[in-house]
Formats: sequence, structure tokens, C-alpha cells
Amino acid sequence: MAVATAALTPAERLSDEELLIAFHRDGQQWARDEMIERSVPLARKLAMRYRHTEEPLEDLVQVACLGLVKAVDRFDPDRTCHFSSFAIPTILGELKRHFRDKGWAVHVPRELQERALALGRESERLARTLGRSPTVSELAESLTWSDEQVLEASEVLHSYNATSLDAPVSRDGEESGALVEALGSEDTRFALAESRQTVSEAWQKLPELERTVLVLRFLHDLPQRRIAELVGYSQMHVSRLLRRALASLLAATEA
Repeated sequence: MAVATAALTPAERLSDEELLIAFHRDGQQWARDEMIERSVPLARKLAMRYRHTEEPLEDLVQVACLGLVKAVDRFDPDRTCHFSSFAIPTILGELKRHFRDKGWAVHVPRELQERALALGRESERLARTLGRSPTVSELAESLTWSDEQVLEASEVLHSYNATSLDAPVSRDGEESGALVEALGSEDTRFALAESRQTVSEAWQKLPELERTVLVLRFLHDLPQRRIAELVGYSQMHVSRLLRRALASLLAATEA
């Protein structure tokens, strides 16, 4: 039923249905604005479901209001359902997309996100009822989950925010520097790689005879007597060659 502008009663006296008809069928922008304004408490109430997260409440309310605007714009007055039946899932969907796309510090499957958020809400409810933090078993019983599902959701919930590497850390009650300074350790393999390169260069500078006796002694594990026979020198001379070659390589690594 079209509603003539001149025949309209004041906007605050119109029903939701009349406002939506005025907007969608007659293009009355003021009706859209009025419908959005009177539905803001609904959006705020839905945003409050996620107040247990570390997202600022006002940010959540803004996201919920965006979902409300979409609901008003997309609603079909010819639907038999009430506006709130259409608006609630639309607003909740917008809130869930916000958490999925922007809120989580790491990628978490949607099913686990929703389970984690449900755990947060139930944990908060039970804490008010019990006057203390609920146990894993109490949460599992209340949610009809297994203990493993509760623990998994708890781990996911802790993944919502990431700690900055520049954040200060405390030790014995005193700040001791940024978190990044407490992570990791020096990789000794870098020094090993440098040593290998140095030894390789020093090896190339050794006389061919010294390289030969080193290969025969340490690669083929031959005794000095056998090496002396193979290279045609005395065993004493082979011993001097080995000492001199090893000293050259050691000196290169210590330089």
C-alpha cells in the first residue's frame, strides 16, 4: 500500500512495516533514516555478544550498524517475516565477517572462530554465575563439547591478538627490553659457513703434495708408513708435511 507523503503521521508513530514500505516502494529517504535510527539498539545489543573479545565495543557497534544498514536496504516489504528476523542474521553475519577478515592475528578456519567466540561468551556467563572462572569440564558440560574441543577453542581464542615484537617484556618485575630481543639465538652455522669458506680457500693455496698427504691420511685413513710408500718420501718427511699443512689450515681459520 503506497503511503502519500501528505497523509503520513509523524515518523515516530509509524510501524516498522510502514517505514519500510515508505522507503522501498515510495523512495522516502527519511523513512530509511528513521528505520535505521530506531533499530540501532538492536545492532548494539548484538554487538554486545562479542564484548568478551579485545575489540573495542564502539568498533563492534559500528560494524553491527553497517549490517543494520544493509538489512534495511535489502529487506523486501513483501516478505512475510518480521524485519528483525531478517536483520538479526544480517547483522551477525557482518560481525562474523569482521572477526574473520580483520580481527584475527592468524588465519583460523571459520568453524573454529565461531567455536572460540562461543567459548568466550559461555566462559563469561559461567563466571558470573559461579563467581569464579569455570573449569574445562564445566565449560564442556555446559556447551555439550568434549574437553578436547574446549581446549582447542581456548587455544584459538588466544590466537585472536598477536603481540608486537617491539612490545616490552618484564623479568622479575622490571622491563628488560623488547620482545624481539628475547627471541631466537645466534645461529652458529653462519660462523661454520664462513669457516668452511676460509678453509676451502686455504686448501687451494696448499702445495699439491701437502693436499695429497692430507687426503690419504684423513679421507682414506692410511697410516703414515703407507703414505710414505705412495708418495715416495720418508715417513718422517710425510709427518712434517702433515703438520705443516694442518698448521696452515688452522692459521687460516684463526686469522
